[in-house]
Amino acid sequence: MTHGFQPQATLRDVTLRDGLQLTGKQLSTERKVSIVRELLALGVPSVEIGSLARPDLVPSMANTLEVVEALTAEERARCWVWVATPRHVERAAAAGAVNFQYCLSASDAHNRANIGRSTEDSLAAMPRAVELSREAGGRIQLCIATALTCPFDGYVPEQRVLDIAADPRADGAADVVLADTLGQAVPAQVSSLITQVAERTPQRRIVYHGHDTWGLGVANTLAAVQAGAAEVDGALGGLGGCPFAPGASGNAATEDLLFALRPDWLSTEVFARLVALSGGVLEELGEPNRSRAAQGSRSSATAFPWAVGREETCR
Repeated sequence: MTHGFQPQATLRDVTLRDGLQLTGKQLSTERKVSIVRELLALGVPSVEIGSLARPDLVPSMANTLEVVEALTAEERARCWVWVATPRHVERAAAAGAVNFQYCLSASDAHNRANIGRSTEDSLAAMPRAVELSREAGGRIQLCIATALTCPFDGYVPEQRVLDIAADPRADGAADVVLADTLGQAVPAQVSSLITQVAERTPQRRIVYHGHDTWGLGVANTLAAVQAGAAEVDGALGGLGGCPFAPGASGNAATEDLLFALRPDWLSTEVFARLVALSGGVLEELGEPNRSRAAQGSRSSATAFPWAVGREETCR
């Protein structure tokens, strides 16, 4: 089916990292690898497959390196690993990873809660992380969490984010990821921030990572794309959130974002398979499906081609 939409941004699915952080159940290495392969086979351009967060603090990430090792080189080229220190990069690279998302928070209070150090200390360590990523023949992103609001400090000044994005110690980052960690932003805020960061660092791609806590996950993401974001993050069924950010909840749903963006690879048949995959993963985890597009696809109003009925989407 052709739909005539021209996507303005690619999508990265973050189910296996941000999506799993708040779940009570864990997925085996084999199951994670199968999900990665299903997503890539469906056409999802890239997948975030885990993090090097301490397994005693985030148990669902304990087998991340095993997942990296189980993938092929071609698959790893489309996969990302969350890191917060040069040592994380070193360990992930040794397992075969080539794409690293180096994360720090605009808010010092959240950086201490999330990573155990100040934002300044994280920035100071980034040149070594960049060097290690290059030695591995890979790419590294600068991810700025709490780029709009912080659970401890409230609103984050735009200038704070701009200063971090333009800090020379982050010069080696190919992309800058701006994260609405709490999902409290509104489209005008997101658009303003994306526009200013893009102007300040024109050499980089801008990636937007949104949450749906206040119901604006899709609206904020579309605002980010309109403002120049080249890639956006989503998780199956709106799963996820940060365990170190009180008040955080699920990501913008992959299904909702794809339904809105309509990339060329997304046919109604592929969408139905994606919804079925999402439903199976969420059922396995005992988590609710928060995707409105997934719910809509189960409509009996089958004259609309994206509505394929409950039987088709629940296989």
